[in-house]
Amino acid sequence: MRSQTSGPSGRRPIAVDEFETFCTGVRRLCDIDLLQYKRGQMERRVRTFAERRGTAALGDYLAVLSRDAEELDAFLDRVTINVSQLWRHPEQWDYLARAVLPDVLAAGSLRAWSAGSSYGAEAYTLAAVCGELGALKPGSRVRIKGTDIDRRMVERARLGTFTAEDARTAPRKPLERWFQPEGAGWRAGPALRAITAFETGDLLRLRPPTAAYDLVMCRNTVIYFTEDVRNALHGRLATALRPGGHLVVGATERISDPSSLGLKPVHPFVYRRT
Repeated sequence: MRSQTSGPSGRRPIAVDEFETFCTGVRRLCDIDLLQYKRGQMERRVRTFAERRGTAALGDYLAVLSRDAEELDAFLDRVTINVSQLWRHPEQWDYLARAVLPDVLAAGSLRAWSAGSSYGAEAYTLAAVCGELGALKPGSRVRIKGTDIDRRMVERARLGTFTAEDARTAPRKPLERWFQPEGAGWRAGPALRAITAFETGDLLRLRPPTAAYDLVMCRNTVIYFTEDVRNALHGRLATALRPGGHLVVGATERISDPSSLGLKPVHPFVYRRT
């Protein structure tokens, strides 16, 4: 929605984009740039949420966010899309366990990055899958890093706690072997927490080290970004892989021109660095 403000005398009014102004204000508040996301999806999400909270005008809602930290947290929960679960998309984990991880772990180490890790379900699932493959023995050189833009999700990931809903599709035996019952849910066991680390980081600004990882997982994240932002991110993720390393994207995602990034498709959602 664009409104008109008066320009200097004798000039046409200046169009003001309410949504862009709102996004600029949000970035000042919490350093999250909503303009990098697909506008149609994000604007609908923002406007619907603001209306449900009783403030239809985005300028007014920005003022609310500026003075109410709890409301800002509730807003971020809505727009940062923290949807995850343990063993999400089991067919992907089956493929990794069968065709990717054994060769990497045979060399004695694994350096992996869960990019856009939310509250840690992906990273801890990867750790458990490595455990099922016998890679978490004393002296293990398996290291898994998770990064997420939302500091609250990072704090939760460090605790390693999950609800019963988070574990609803998890295979029972591996779940019980690597996670401990806690209340009505689960907590990642000591062996998993020992090899995982989490930190705050914005995927759209991070410059990961070159050839640092054997495996990078970035699933169900880029579908919300604009095409240019998505392609640039895929390029940075590719450079973070060592030769022979693998990049895993979401089951419904594709990299538009993998060969230009030095990637070769080896499965519908897996690419190998050449």
